[in-house]
Amino acid sequence: MAGVALCEPRHLYNIINQCRRFPRLTEPNYLCLLDARTQREFDESHIVTARRIERSPTGEYLIPNAEELGYVRHCVVYDFNTSSLSYCDYDEEQKETDTEPALANSFLVSLDTEEGAAFLHARNFQEFTRHHVLVLKGGYRRFSACFPFLGTQKTLWMPQELDNFQPYPVEILPLKLYMGNFKQASDQKIQKDLRIKALVNVSEQPGTLFAEGGESLHISVPDSLEADLFSFFPIISHFIDAQMDGGAVLVFSSLGISRSSTAILAYLMHSCRLSLKGAWDYLLKCKPSMRPHRGFVEQLSAWESQMYGTNITDISEPNY
Repeated sequence: MAGVALCEPRHLYNIINQCRRFPRLTEPNYLCLLDARTQREFDESHIVTARRIERSPTGEYLIPNAEELGYVRHCVVYDFNTSSLSYCDYDEEQKETDTEPALANSFLVSLDTEEGAAFLHARNFQEFTRHHVLVLKGGYRRFSACFPFLGTQKTLWMPQELDNFQPYPVEILPLKLYMGNFKQASDQKIQKDLRIKALVNVSEQPGTLFAEGGESLHISVPDSLEADLFSFFPIISHFIDAQMDGGAVLVFSSLGISRSSTAILAYLMHSCRLSLKGAWDYLLKCKPSMRPHRGFVEQLSAWESQMYGTNITDISEPNY
């Protein structure tokens, strides 16, 4: 039996918006998102891809299926407004041996004695799952306040519709820093929904991506072992810091995997005073598919040495 834990809305936001070649929502065993509210509330609006929990007259669960829960990577349950709960460090999720590390950014919390509808269902589901069942903190009310654009009335998602689902950039720092790809950066709806006020373009593709206004920084660097991003780390870090007071900043590259993650890591090391390992672990929880190539890893190690006077992180392969 796995257990139950509480998760922040931004944790669920990042789970929903993970993307490899296609949105991870297309994977049948990736996310089981369950709505514990009334039928009326569900019909009015619910989180994208959520299904309403249903039981038979004899009390057996029709949705979700117990066998399905045995294979799903993320099972998240929400009601209208889950009670506030006491915080604690939750290290077990980070010690998982699964190929994909936990997406929680150390904000998983323990549950107290107050039991809402979501927790009561989650406690029943935990005996079928291999991973912790997550209860959304603040329920639908808080999530919809943070991310209203992820609400829908659609109840059935066909495979082709999931393939066409447009993920949003992942959130790195709440409401302040996002990481994505060129397509997301070019989407005016995403800019509006996330209140993006500044862009950091770490790709060779130029372009004025704001419909109107906004600040941008273009670092034209190829994704190659010989490319030099190290020289631009101070410029990137100072630009992001300067823009955050005016709104959110989106850092992006062509695919949002190598160059953008390198720029984000350099920023976290500089402005959040993290070691390379600390920044790496943090970013990996936000976007498990991030992957700076070897040349950029060595430049990040040099950046760490410049800031701290020594190398704290051992970047020997296969860890980095």
